[in-house]
Amino acid sequence: MSRSDVMLDILKKTCLHPVCRKTPPALKYRRLFLSELIKRHESTGFEPLDELYDALAEVMGAEEETVCYKTYFLPSGQLISLEENVAMVSDGTTGLVTWEAALYLAEWAMENTHVFSGRAVLELGSGSGLTGVAVCYACKPKTYVFTDCHQSVLHRLRQNIQNNGLNQGGGGTGVSVRVEELDWENARDEELQRIGAETVIAADVVYDPEIVGCLVRLLAKLVKNPKKVPEVYISSTIRNPGTYTCFKRELEKAGLKAVAAVTHPVTQVFPYDRVSSIEIIRVHAAA
Repeated sequence: MSRSDVMLDILKKTCLHPVCRKTPPALKYRRLFLSELIKRHESTGFEPLDELYDALAEVMGAEEETVCYKTYFLPSGQLISLEENVAMVSDGTTGLVTWEAALYLAEWAMENTHVFSGRAVLELGSGSGLTGVAVCYACKPKTYVFTDCHQSVLHRLRQNIQNNGLNQGGGGTGVSVRVEELDWENARDEELQRIGAETVIAADVVYDPEIVGCLVRLLAKLVKNPKKVPEVYISSTIRNPGTYTCFKRELEKAGLKAVAAVTHPVTQVFPYDRVSSIEIIRVHAAA
């Protein structure tokens, strides 16, 4: 296979692939990718490839968008495509994009399926839905409840769940899936008991000192439930050590204990900055 054939093959398996055409990544990402592909081809001294320049011209002529898609392949070959906002913060929330701790938690879940398999799972602050969709496909929980409090996030969640074949009820996975609004500050005991979670997870929810208090109070309600005590796992990217220390201090004040998860993900499934300081803790009632 010649160098030109290799470049054409790469183009067909990326920007011209049916998945990319149906659920395209951000325009900026595609521009950078194609520009780099052309640069590398030109450095070989081969004749220019019209197909590469046509693809770049199409992207350069496209209008800027506020939303894009991110697509991932699980080790099983299952494809996950999520619609996300291009901007990290929009509509007054950070929940319309996927953050590193969610990718980290999803990798950890796939290596610790016993924490989820056959259980009722509750996710706090589900965001775009990456962790939940991955858990539903790879870990086969009995039920999975995606939650958030922002209407734009809930709307996006429902879209992404439907687009990935889960729907309300779980699609072909056999998992009963629901999307619910859950306000941490005003969550009622009856509401939590109805969900009946056996495993509770959350990713990148410890980022603002102002919401630490209501998060800890909610965790205390869950962990101190006399009828059913769930396992609780929180995945956090430690961007601000002060905020993270504040979170752990508030857990102690509430009679809760945080223990770092024993293992870290071994298999690299998703692309994210591996240098980032990310930690999964298990929260339980202090002895």
